[in-house]
Amino acid sequence: MKAIGATSPDRSSLAYVELAGPVPGPHDLLVKVEAVGVNPVDTKIRKTLGGSLDPRVLGWDAAGTVVAVGSEVVDFRVDDEVFYAGDVTRPGSNSELQLVDARIVAHKPTTIGFSVAAAWPLVSLTAWELLFERMGVDEHGGDAGKALLIINGAGGVGSALIQLAKHAGLEVIATASRENTEKWCRDLGADHVVSHREPLAPQLSALGFSEVPFIVNLHEPSAYWQQMGELIAPLGAIGMIVEPLEALRIGDPFKAKCVRIAWEFMFSRSKFQTHDMARQGEILEEIACRIEAGQLKQLMTRNLGTITPDHLRVAHEALEGGTVYGKWVLEGWE
Repeated sequence: MKAIGATSPDRSSLAYVELAGPVPGPHDLLVKVEAVGVNPVDTKIRKTLGGSLDPRVLGWDAAGTVVAVGSEVVDFRVDDEVFYAGDVTRPGSNSELQLVDARIVAHKPTTIGFSVAAAWPLVSLTAWELLFERMGVDEHGGDAGKALLIINGAGGVGSALIQLAKHAGLEVIATASRENTEKWCRDLGADHVVSHREPLAPQLSALGFSEVPFIVNLHEPSAYWQQMGELIAPLGAIGMIVEPLEALRIGDPFKAKCVRIAWEFMFSRSKFQTHDMARQGEILEEIACRIEAGQLKQLMTRNLGTITPDHLRVAHEALEGGTVYGKWVLEGWE
């Protein structure tokens, strides 16, 4: 089968490779990949490569069609259309065929195509787990009216998070730095948009907020650590997904305010085969239901065309340059 792999940190190493067709294990689906999304994790893992001639197949967002099922699979059948993020410890979705554990897969929303669906899994799982499971926000509206500050609101995770937070009744303050990303955040439902290139406290004060009970930082956290300490309310919660570049001082004011500091890594459940691993499939099924009900707006902002090394290089360069907002996808094979 055809796949696209990388052998070095350089984008130029992305190239076609021929691999043997995979055989499903007991819990696996074998999926014909129709569309893929691109994410910062793709470039981060590519940059760690080197010292091996074996290509690493990247890609952890896909939508496709089931072509075979493992012996223990009960919820999926051949020809089902599905979407999923996958498992970072296994080969990625930049491949004509991919094995994925059925427990972290959901049926693709019937109202959207493969390309639009491929934009959703990784970022919606990250946003859902971070907000509702790690930070403890009530997904059913028990925290309605409370404020959430999202630093870097226009990225893929931020784009999903804005919508999930609004659905839970939160008042959303998103940060953005360009006219197009500010508009994007507002179009997704953000109540307020401020600039992350300027001090945050004066901007929030002008909006009537001296503190907020929830902060999600989707950027490198040390750059905003002091500001978050000033803005977080006592007994509040801070959520993060990006590894800090320098050590974070987690004592006062965070200790004095008894702040919950929560990390989210979407691949933890599959990487460590946790007892609740199937929860990811359930979350994606709920995301699919909300999409079908018209409660979530699409995240795809650009379809780069077919799944080729050249198009993946374009996507990786844009991700590394920080110019992507929403989600970019590729669809079909040449």
